[in-house]
Amino acid sequence: MDVLQRIEQALEAALTLGLAENGPPKLGRAVRHAVLTPGSRARPRLVLAVADACGDDAPAVADAAAASLELLHCASLVHDDMPVFDDADTRRGAPTVHRLFEQHGEQLALLTGDGLIVLAFENLAWHSRMHPQRLGPLTLILARAVGVGHGIVAGQAWECETDVDLTQYHREKTAALFSAATEAGAAAAGMDPGPWRTLGENLGLAYQVADDLRDVAGDAAELGKPVGQDAAHERPSAVGQLGVDGAVARLKDLLTEAVDSIPDCPGRDKLAAMAQAEMERLLPVALKGE
Repeated sequence: MDVLQRIEQALEAALTLGLAENGPPKLGRAVRHAVLTPGSRARPRLVLAVADACGDDAPAVADAAAASLELLHCASLVHDDMPVFDDADTRRGAPTVHRLFEQHGEQLALLTGDGLIVLAFENLAWHSRMHPQRLGPLTLILARAVGVGHGIVAGQAWECETDVDLTQYHREKTAALFSAATEAGAAAAGMDPGPWRTLGENLGLAYQVADDLRDVAGDAAELGKPVGQDAAHERPSAVGQLGVDGAVARLKDLLTEAVDSIPDCPGRDKLAAMAQAEMERLLPVALKGE
């Protein structure tokens, strides 16, 4: 089974766990749409890549961590797309959850995002019950990644401020989940997650810089979501602060730092190759010659 099949199987298992057969049909449809609309699965792929590099001696725990992290990411996308934030019509090439329904779309989107956050921790607890000593560290890693201290909730809240440090904003809005991915991969395999944090943070910062570049140089049809959103919503961005050339240089520097920070392990070369491939995937086609 390849890694994407493994992730989709773990997500299906999480939805089976969380959704009731006799539950509200529209909510069930909204939840499945939010989670199963095809995406890059960058964060769960990173969880499994690090777990593999660390030995992956408990695949069920790694699968649960990967799926739960993706559920949290999907929850953040559903909320981020709502009218109160981006008011986006499409995500991953499909209608956003609040646009999927003619009636009660916003209510269902809010409930879907909230429900996915809860399901993420239910799923982690259920599938890690045979390794309880790993559940505590994993719960703490994921909770901090989405929290009000330095997680994605804090990152989103910076958009409500006028004085924003761009690196801190990116670190919390995007890099928090990537840091959680590398830490969770190590913790799921029974290893110390601490040495893996820098790799995830640098990859997350690079991902956000790339996203800022795609917002000005990407194609909406190819990306599956609107472009020009940073300017429209007056959000801080790497392109706005550094210019296109500066943002491209920053992206490359971050990916170099990410590769250099990979701890010594049997899968180090494989992880380095994955990081380099991500740079090629993330950089907009129009900028690949930069």
